Amino acid sequence: MTTDVPQRNTSAEVTGGSEVTGGVDGAGGVDGGIGVTALLVAAARAIETHRHDSLAQDPYAEHFVRAASASAGWPVRIQQVPDGDANPLWGRFARYFGLRTRVLDDFLLQAVRNGARQVVLLGAGLDARAYRLDWPDGCVIFEIDREGVLAFKHQVLDGLAATPKAARVPIPIDLRGDWVRALTDGGFDTAAPSAWLAEGLLFYLPAAAETQLIDAVDRLSAAGSALAFEVKLEKDLMAYRDSPLYTATRQQIGIDLLDLFAKEPRPDSAGALTHNGWSTTVHTPFDFTRRLGRGPRPEPNDALAGNRWVFAHKTSEA
Repeated sequence: MTTDVPQRNTSAEVTGGSEVTGGVDGAGGVDGGIGVTALLVAAARAIETHRHDSLAQDPYAEHFVRAASASAGWPVRIQQVPDGDANPLWGRFARYFGLRTRVLDDFLLQAVRNGARQVVLLGAGLDARAYRLDWPDGCVIFEIDREGVLAFKHQVLDGLAATPKAARVPIPIDLRGDWVRALTDGGFDTAAPSAWLAEGLLFYLPAAAETQLIDAVDRLSAAGSALAFEVKLEKDLMAYRDSPLYTATRQQIGIDLLDLFAKEPRPDSAGALTHNGWSTTVHTPFDFTRRLGRGPRPEPNDALAGNRWVFAHKTSEA
């Protein structure tokens, strides 16, 4: 049976009433701040879906874009962009998100093939993997994000009569709250292997928050678990302020990513995991461009130069 699993606790119960709340289009939703970046990724996935050489398919993505007032006029096909792939935002940056989606799809599906049956999406945003990927029987997908983001997501998916392909447990809580308790109250089993994903999340968090989140994942993960996350390793993010990618994003859709990113030096989360019994590998996105034969390639003044994708597997208990 593939259906949503009812949540056992509301976010108010797990945070003592201090959760970030909001309506479908209000505070805590997708029409302001970091929430708008979820729409940016959805638009990129929609464009990728309609490419003749698509890396990933997300039939729900364009519906999210069209349903939100902040993104209603954005393109969902590359043919709707006057300069097409030459556009730094809807060409190169969108292709980056398409590549990232494909690589992380493959990671999660490999993790469940290896025996994990719990998948946790940290800062899930408008991720529709529970609906669009073919999961083995017995998989449970936990989606953690703010109440307003999940409310918007549910409204759109319910309007499409979409059905998840695995049991799905939404956890409506801000990651600044007691998400660990909310997750375990929602049925997460700390004794069973799990697959974790922090996609496009950590570079918005202060360094201490990243460290706390990675430590929590380590504590909650049994041997045989897997984790993928994305980090940025530039020494000075502001050195790339005038890069085509950031400039186009500011000018075309009004999102100043550098204003949203945490500016402090980043912790060595991959090294911490290795110390705690995880095997880790670190890749640039360009590694996968070469492997798959399509995707962004390095260029001068490249805002993607410091992006790294980390893949970790817990081989033993520390």
